[in-house]
Formats: sequence, structure tokens, C-alpha cells
Amino acid sequence: MKQIFADTFYWVALINPQDNWHQQAREVTSSLKNVKLVTTDEVLVELLNFMSVRGANRKRRTVEFIDNLLQNPHLQVIPQNRESFLQGFELYRRRPDKEYSLTDCISMTVMQRLKISQVLTHDNHFQQEGFIILFE
Repeated sequence: MKQIFADTFYWVALINPQDNWHQQAREVTSSLKNVKLVTTDEVLVELLNFMSVRGANRKRRTVEFIDNLLQNPHLQVIPQNRESFLQGFELYRRRPDKEYSLTDCISMTVMQRLKISQVLTHDNHFQQEGFIILFE
């Protein structure tokens, strides 16, 4: 089964009706057939952090959304661990000229390890590392 990585950008667009990319995220989601989505604990932490300042209702909905994600058999959440941190940190160290976040670096190293080439994002940092972004 084909694997596609789901970046924070995608989750934010999907759950936030006011997001400029919301409709496209919904369309992409409905078009995903025979695909296993992959994300990381770090991406989910970034999503929770982003939504934490958007009001109690949005925060509650995000918690429910993640609870549902964690039960979704078509999604693999890669657990946070020391090895993933160190691998991401090494990429972060090697790219002082880039504005990559540590979460993006961890995502990229996970994608490399799992041989995932496509990512649900609009973040061109992934393109700079040779990945195919699915929101243009």
C-alpha cells in the first residue's frame, strides 16, 4: 500500500474551516484511496501547540480529532523517541542555511527512513530536500 506523509499543514487545513487550504484538504482527503497516511507524534504535538491559542472550543475539537486519528487504521503515527529526535537534530544541524523547524527535520528523516516521497503539505522546505509536496 502506498504511503503518504501528513504534515502539520495538512492537519491544520483539514480541521480549520477558516483555513485558506481547508476545501482543498477536504478534496485531497476524499481522493485518497488505497493509501496509508503516516505522521509523527512530533507533528501532532505541533498541531496541538498551534491550536492551543485558538480558544477552548477549537482546542477541544482538536483533542477529539487527534483521539480519532489515533484510532484510524489507515494512519500510522510514528512514536517520538530519542533516535528520531537525534536523526532530526542532525539534519537540523546540517542545514544552518535553511529555516527548517526541528519537527520538519524529524518528519524528513522519518520519510527518508520509510522511503516516502510524497507529503501532504504546502511547505516548500520538503521540496528543497527532494520530496514531492501535494499542495501547490
